[in-house]
Amino acid sequence: MRRLPKSLILACLSRPLRARSPLPPLPTPPPHHPRPGRLPFSTQTLTPGPPPPPPPDAAAAAAKPAGLALLEDAELHESEGDHSKALDLALKALAPLQESHGGWSLPVARALRLAGAAASRVGLASDWLESLAAAAEIVGYLAPARRRADPEVAAVGAAVHEQLARAKMGVGRRWDAVGDFRRALDLRSGCLGEGSGELGDAYRDVAEAYAGVLDFDKALPMCLKALRVAEGRFGEGSTEVTKVRRLLSAIYIGLGRHVDALEQIDRARVVYERLGLDVEHSQVEIEGANIRILLRRSEEALNDLKRVMKRADKESEECALAYVTMAKILSSQERTQDSKRCLEIARGIIDKKDSVNPGRIVEAYTEISLLHESMSEFETALSLMKKTLAILDGAKEMHHIEGSISARIGWLLLHMERAAEAVPYLETAVDKLKNCFGPRHFGLGFAYKHLGEAYRVMEQYESAVKFLTLARSIVHDAFGPTHEDSIEMNQFLANAYGLMGSYKIAMDFQEQVVDAYKSRGSDSWEDLREAYRLREQLKMKAQGLRHAVFPAYSLPVLPDRD
Repeated sequence: MRRLPKSLILACLSRPLRARSPLPPLPTPPPHHPRPGRLPFSTQTLTPGPPPPPPPDAAAAAAKPAGLALLEDAELHESEGDHSKALDLALKALAPLQESHGGWSLPVARALRLAGAAASRVGLASDWLESLAAAAEIVGYLAPARRRADPEVAAVGAAVHEQLARAKMGVGRRWDAVGDFRRALDLRSGCLGEGSGELGDAYRDVAEAYAGVLDFDKALPMCLKALRVAEGRFGEGSTEVTKVRRLLSAIYIGLGRHVDALEQIDRARVVYERLGLDVEHSQVEIEGANIRILLRRSEEALNDLKRVMKRADKESEECALAYVTMAKILSSQERTQDSKRCLEIARGIIDKKDSVNPGRIVEAYTEISLLHESMSEFETALSLMKKTLAILDGAKEMHHIEGSISARIGWLLLHMERAAEAVPYLETAVDKLKNCFGPRHFGLGFAYKHLGEAYRVMEQYESAVKFLTLARSIVHDAFGPTHEDSIEMNQFLANAYGLMGSYKIAMDFQEQVVDAYKSRGSDSWEDLREAYRLREQLKMKAQGLRHAVFPAYSLPVLPDRD
């Protein structure tokens, strides 16, 4: 049975790498202080070009201090946590600031940044993005990338782009957020020293952002820089450094460098053990056990898990995750009943939990589902995935996991010959994965592939060809034309066009399948023989011969020889 592509498994199993403090709760504004329905601004209405010097008349002289006073008052209320008042004052400051300083000025950018930050905390999500995007445009005008920014402009710009990145993360636009985190880093690095703590945090943000879209090659150098800064600030044995090491371990896993990943986890384990942080200690031992499984060191992994079970509370999430990981080891040893017993214990714990960290519960349910699938218990796996989606409903910054789980549900339904049920899940997956990982990520390519196959099964051939063509373009770019998945994509397109009666186009794709298998050598002889047979069937179909059969996915089974 084919497994879900690695990219989607990684996304399913990923979780936020660093917990962020929740925004402070706000009292409901009184009736005389209503929240604005929409922020009344756009960069299109701002004064274009360099801001002119303020006119010398008395009215303008009075406007300047009024706008700045409102802005400073708004910033004061923001620092005190009164975000509704800060939003109201920031909006009031915009008009006088534009009049006194020009629309494309730093004070206006400050006011827009503050309005965006305050809007996010009072629940105006669309206005939050609009305000911060306008501020980013102004900062881009004031601090172009090719020249050194004024320190004040750089400070405001870095704050704008960081908040804009977090806003995009909150609505699932992880791919877009990477560029804003990177711009914030560029602005900070232009005016801060290499050992700056603020710069170190920016390196870590960028590393997390790249890791979040599975671009581990770009994440690695950023994380190594963040680690050097953290070691200089806090010392080798600090929890701050250990958090960066855990991120570095996740990046190494993504790169397939499992030995390096294990080294980072073992160093983190030593720190947590010395500091007596039992929960964190258990977490990294479970992470270490999973890496040892990848390195085929199952006995060492079992020893790690036994220590976790002895240390952790019997009803804790750590204990549940340890049982899930133990089930993974037992399943690989074909001890199916023992593996199922571990999964039952884990579910007994998890089903009773009302966790403040839904990511960890999602991680557990996803792992359990994968194991049931490996045992061919597809209905159980499907039920768990649907339960996982329900947990994710409304969870912030977890759209990437929601997209990946939707893709997996769609794939399972397709595998179970329930294509019509699969389509809405796969369509949701395509939408969310595109936002999370970008329009050319290979994980999105596989989601397109499964959607195209679902439409082919449903005999909606034009839709099938549309999505299979999108999938082929992405997968070919990612893996090359002779990769197994690339060849399969060409075969699917040949099948779809053949079923449509477009035999010439189908033949073109079938020839590509034949050529690819030829280039792979003798190991692909059986596949090449099937590709030749299908090509002949297509030729007969094109000639109108009734006995031609296409598509056909396997050769007739020959009788065994006694």
